[in-house]
Amino acid sequence: MKKALKILLLLVFVVSLSACAKNNTQENTETKKEETAKENTNKVEIKKEEEKKEENFAERKGTLTTNVDLSKYDKGKSVKLWLPIPQDSEYQKISNIKVDLDEAHAKQQQTTDELGNKMLYVEWDNEATDRKVSLAFDAERKEIKRGEITEKEDQAKKDELKEFLQPKSMVPVDGRVKELADKITEGKTTDLDKVRAIYDWTIANMNRDESVKGCGTGEVEKLLDMPQGKCTDIHSVFVALCRAAGVPAREIFGVRMSKKASDDETKGQHCWSEFYLQGHGWVKADPGDVLKAVLKQKLDKSDEKTKELADYYWGGMDSLRVALTTGRDLTLEPKQDDKPLNNFGYPYAEVEGKALDYYNPADFEYNIKFEEAK
Repeated sequence: MKKALKILLLLVFVVSLSACAKNNTQENTETKKEETAKENTNKVEIKKEEEKKEENFAERKGTLTTNVDLSKYDKGKSVKLWLPIPQDSEYQKISNIKVDLDEAHAKQQQTTDELGNKMLYVEWDNEATDRKVSLAFDAERKEIKRGEITEKEDQAKKDELKEFLQPKSMVPVDGRVKELADKITEGKTTDLDKVRAIYDWTIANMNRDESVKGCGTGEVEKLLDMPQGKCTDIHSVFVALCRAAGVPAREIFGVRMSKKASDDETKGQHCWSEFYLQGHGWVKADPGDVLKAVLKQKLDKSDEKTKELADYYWGGMDSLRVALTTGRDLTLEPKQDDKPLNNFGYPYAEVEGKALDYYNPADFEYNIKFEEAK
């Protein structure tokens, strides 16, 4: 009897183990199914995000708001601020410009400098303790698709274009720059061919360097020795070489508009170039964004993707940016107390006549927010 009982108990134990094993197998199978489903969902989301990044917006609309707070500086100090205001162009429409400012101890005005750059000027009196201001505007930007680029003699424009052939403190057009421009454009007879040769040389010989502060300062002499930097550096070399080759050129300073519905663009400043082609007008070029893609996407410069980008940004341009200003060695309106401004792509402020570091928004302090149009 005892023996039969032991056998029965053993059978029950074995059956229980089998059931547990079966349950565990089912649970593991269900868990694996859930993990696989989750993994597939993640892959789909990642793919969607990658597709979003690759998406070209034919048009981009949104609101950019710059918020500045200079309240940390002691009462009684002289505090002045200049903020760039964008303007309409063939591919850009600006509307609903709004300023939020407590004018109890401040005055504001919208002014224009000698190059036509528009700006908001704010000055606080000695009694001010709250020095906050916000500048918002709606921007609508269209993608630029290159059409046929042709040139023909246009004497009427030559005098007004002289400004864009001149050297600047960091953008020389003689000496080494002239020698290099002559070498790059040797055998080229038209302005279009000369600039294309300079564009190709810039992409082939310069590189983006993420360690550079802000957009870079664009000191061309130093960049010829070490041809790497960010967008202002790359475009300063491009513009200097164009001018040295006798082709009017200029840098455009602006800010990005994110592909996201809402984003922080405090460090979204960007610089690109335009060159003037007789009988055609200003033509866009952005070797800086080509070189950024080479770095970010780990491309080789001989890759087909790089060639496609180089072709796209030669006369073409995405819609994910707003042009703010142009020019170097600027005198703002009203005139700043410190030295001429290298460029006006950032908020600019002076405390007791000394410029704040606009490359350091946290210390300055300011932020720029983007909201997609609903």
